[in-house]
Amino acid sequence: MRELVLTSKFRRAYRRLAKRDRALQRRIDDVLSQMQADVFSPALGTHKLGGALAGLWACSCGYDCRLVFALQVDEESGHQIILLLDIGTHDEVY
Repeated sequence: MRELVLTSKFRRAYRRLAKRDRALQRRIDDVLSQMQADVFSPALGTHKLGGALAGLWACSCGYDCRLVFALQVDEESGHQIILLLDIGTHDEVY
């Protein structure tokens, strides 16, 4: 199981999306659960980003909702950490 770490930017964006659309909030929560189990599940559509976001990853939370994150390793425990950086529409996060 991987640990999810939420940045303040992610928290703000999540609250904004959740306030607008409760169904989307449930989908995002499901995606976060799937990410903890298997971040590279085909259902998530996880892919590397390039350009200014090189080194980061993204996955889909629905038709026009993307989640941007980084994969890191906790040096003390050796466990993988998923650092959640941003969430929003394709144009908002890229």
